[in-house]
Amino acid sequence: MVERIHGDSPVLVIGLGRYGAACAGELDRLDRDVLAVDADLALVQKWSERVTHAVQADARNLEALQQIGAQDFDVAVVATGSSIEASVLITANLVDLKVPQIWAKATSQSHGKILSRVGANHVIYPEREAGERVAHLVSGQMLDFIRFDDDFVLAKMFPPKFIRGVSLADSGVRTKYNVTVVGVKSPARAFHYAEPTTVVTNHDLIIVSGTNADVERFAALDR
Repeated sequence: MVERIHGDSPVLVIGLGRYGAACAGELDRLDRDVLAVDADLALVQKWSERVTHAVQADARNLEALQQIGAQDFDVAVVATGSSIEASVLITANLVDLKVPQIWAKATSQSHGKILSRVGANHVIYPEREAGERVAHLVSGQMLDFIRFDDDFVLAKMFPPKFIRGVSLADSGVRTKYNVTVVGVKSPARAFHYAEPTTVVTNHDLIIVSGTNADVERFAALDR
């Protein structure tokens, strides 16, 4: 079982390429303390004023990680991906330092398998996941798509005609299509939770949850 970590725990981000820099920047925007690490001094200088701390260090070296206090972090993100050997070695070093949660970027299935075996708690496939998301968006009626598990997704879309103007309970959307409308976005209003009495209009957007196949089938209905 993965150890639960406090939501305000400082985060160690190793690698300041596009993925690592975006992760570190967003964490900083969320008021999380971040220590960003990269072997490239130019990248460290670029990000030194955008995150809490940025240092130059070779994370492939266990002693270098110890010197920057990596062992004191509860969460680490290994954002290096161009070198499989480097990302695996960095992950193994963090495991040796007993960092409780390690998120590691993988560039392929085999890379991810190695990362998991050396001790990464979470393996991320940003390129693959982005590709899958775009495929769903361009091939159907979805406006956004998020996969949470192998077969569970959330999708944003326009409502099909048969659920417009009636309550969700009366539309029978769950019994007919095995999906759940969990949220509704009306014009000039924020998203709100859907209830059985919620009536969807022609101008609304909806958030739908369900298995990948069921959501795809629902998204293909006449709009």
